[in-house]
Amino acid sequence: MSTIVTLKKGEGRTIKAGGAWIFDNEIDTITGSFKNGEVVIVRDFDGYPMGKGFINQNSKIRVRMLTRKAEQEVDEAFLTMRVKNAWEYRKQVMHGGNTGEYTDLNCCRVIFGEADFLPGLTVDKYADVLVVECLALGMEQFKEFIVSQLVACMKEDGFEIRLVYERSDARERDKEGLPRFKGVIWSTDDTLLARRGINDFGKENACPIGNVEIVENGVHYMVDVVSGQKTGFFLDQKYNRLAMQRICRPKPGQGMRVLDCFTHMGTFALNAGIAGATEVTGLDISEFAVQQATENARRNGLSDTVKFRCANVLDELPKLAAAGEKYDVVILDPPAFTKSREATKNAIKGYREINMKGLKLVKDGGYFATCSCSHFMTQELLTKTVKEAAKATHKRLRQIEFRTQGPDHPILWAADESYYLKFFIFQVVNEH
Repeated sequence: MSTIVTLKKGEGRTIKAGGAWIFDNEIDTITGSFKNGEVVIVRDFDGYPMGKGFINQNSKIRVRMLTRKAEQEVDEAFLTMRVKNAWEYRKQVMHGGNTGEYTDLNCCRVIFGEADFLPGLTVDKYADVLVVECLALGMEQFKEFIVSQLVACMKEDGFEIRLVYERSDARERDKEGLPRFKGVIWSTDDTLLARRGINDFGKENACPIGNVEIVENGVHYMVDVVSGQKTGFFLDQKYNRLAMQRICRPKPGQGMRVLDCFTHMGTFALNAGIAGATEVTGLDISEFAVQQATENARRNGLSDTVKFRCANVLDELPKLAAAGEKYDVVILDPPAFTKSREATKNAIKGYREINMKGLKLVKDGGYFATCSCSHFMTQELLTKTVKEAAKATHKRLRQIEFRTQGPDHPILWAADESYYLKFFIFQVVNEH
């Protein structure tokens, strides 16, 4: 007998609107025996079928929906269909223009959890390597089959994958009752395949994979899939970085001075450099990140124009302002200042402060890019915060673009967690 989860009357508004999660306080009854992670049927209070998802009583997100069809079997055919749909979508939206080549598929996100109807699972592609992050107990049982189907789909289109590495080492695993894990789960290399199932979590440089070279917007990077942040690289800003290439292209006979704050691996700075900016400075608090960024500049032949420095951005920007420094372009790409709704108030203060400090360094007529990668910092909140920062610094902003995450990170409406990146590009206009 199937386990049936019945919602309380008046609850389930999120999934009825198209969302993907059912929280513990929305459930009235659970009938039938089950183990955490198993697939259950979800019904409304009146018995109306809502679909199927996997259940986990360790988590406040009690059920993560897999399908809206209660009669749908969640089997290998179902999972293969989900994988093929995700890959076909990327082939369409990440197509490299009119050349007929899938150039933008060199590096991209190929599965984005709830937005691809595979909740809790992320898969990123870095050239011939896939990196997997699984943050939901229910997805553990499907993870390796999904990966095998993804590798097969890609091979049909001429993309040979040599290694699949899992980076399920985030704290969210603790909430699901799962151990953190890092390690090889598939490879064409027998030596690496022999490491399958060995947990590298907490072991420094335990897996000798080496870095993976990718090309994005014409810029070459080395990605550390074993020890880098998240799955190794922030793919979501790909087209925002490309947009900044246009902004950082100098006029003939003129220079372009660019400041990239929270540069990480030097991504925005290197896009500015490849666009022809004559002086680019990248700041990051991590010495390791600065070393990576410096090596990436060398790899792209930009060592003379793109320089990186280890510094706390919040402390460094006032020092630059006090020294009278001014830039044609200032880019702010800070980490998420909040990862919970409760901390949003303090995060707003942080975003206002960093935007004020950044705006003071922009020349009249120069350009200012700013963003937030927290889904709790909504577009409306970020807009209000930047407006307050501009008012406090007596700057007039002319909006050029508002952007979000790339289309390989699709936003599923009503699933708020899938919409997290907000990115503004402004001109700081002269007073006349």
